[in-house]
Amino acid sequence: MATRTPPRFVPTLTEVVQSGAAPLAPALGTLPALTQDQLAQRVLQRVELTLDTRLRETIAAVILEHTSALTPLLRERVESIVREVVAEALADELQARQRAAGANV
Repeated sequence: MATRTPPRFVPTLTEVVQSGAAPLAPALGTLPALTQDQLAQRVLQRVELTLDTRLRETIAAVILEHTSALTPLLRERVESIVREVVAEALADELQARQRAAGANV
């Protein structure tokens, strides 16, 4: 198995952390002691809420940008399709009238 040297600016673990539910020392004596698992869970909940909101905002902005960019192309294609359909319908109607006029002669 080949060992890879990490890139220069990748943080590396310099301290061995024991896993388990050891309580963390309260900051400034005002916070209740939390286990590592409890702290991790609380942090993940906050990250999830913030991340969800920011992702929604970012996705909405990207969709708006792309929609704005697509509008002229969509308008051009819709106009083209409408012209084709109207031309075909008009040609069909003219042929039907010519056949009807030829049958009346």
